[in-house]
Amino acid sequence: MTTINEIQSAIESLPREEYARLVGWIRERDWEAWDKQLAQDASSGKLDFLVDEATAEKKQGKLRPL
Repeated sequence: MTTINEIQSAIESLPREEYARLVGWIRERDWEAWDKQLAQDASSGKLDFLVDEATAEKKQGKLRPL
């Protein structure tokens, strides 16, 4: 099994182009996980409070056009 220290050392020894490729892959993976979590939260109702807040503020005239 590879340890985090071994992984860090391997990353530090990567050529610049390979490092950039790895960073891009990690960012994409992170965004995909974030999108998946957001979709799960939305479908489960965890974000319904945002709609409720926006509706209440609209009724109070606190919203402005974008």
